Amino acid sequence: MIGRIVGTLVEKSPPELMVDVGGIGYDVSASMTTVYELPQVGGQVILFTHLLVKEDSHTLYGFIDKNERALFRVLIKVNGIGPKMALAILSSMSSEELIANVQESDVTALTRIPGVGKKTAERLIIELRDKLGQAAKNDLFSTPTVLRQVQADPRQEAEAALISLGYKPQEAAKAISGVPMDSASSEDVIKAALKNMLRK
Repeated sequence: MIGRIVGTLVEKSPPELMVDVGGIGYDVSASMTTVYELPQVGGQVILFTHLLVKEDSHTLYGFIDKNERALFRVLIKVNGIGPKMALAILSSMSSEELIANVQESDVTALTRIPGVGKKTAERLIIELRDKLGQAAKNDLFSTPTVLRQVQADPRQEAEAALISLGYKPQEAAKAISGVPMDSASSEDVIKAALKNMLRK
């Protein structure tokens, strides 16, 4: 696995880059977030990379920092999200914005991403919450700010569980808002939220 490359930027045609490393030119695909941070052609670059191997191709993806790479790796594990869509998502918002939108169940913000409809946005929210928590546990994120954003929250876990049971995001959020803040686990929150729904 190629985890990082350091070299000279010789071509920049977003989303494609070429980086010369010791006389070897590496073709790299990158998000616009990364492209905006790069120097002019001829400048020195450091990219954290992910090598995706398929039967008919080897594609190298490059990222400006470890957090963006970690998010890319999480995104491509979401059902229906391939590397092309993952790059589009990371090109549309920063790592911090994406995590915040997921944690806040902001479907509207996610549907502003080209190619992401309401159903895809809802699936992203449900699947990413769990995967982001796992990524944090495995130390895939490199800064305290991002780590704080993705720490497991029992109320958010409970909301994701209710949505997966078929409740609308608004219904789940409303039911959970009526649960006491001192509920210790996601199980407790789910039970209390379901009781709130049954009373109506």
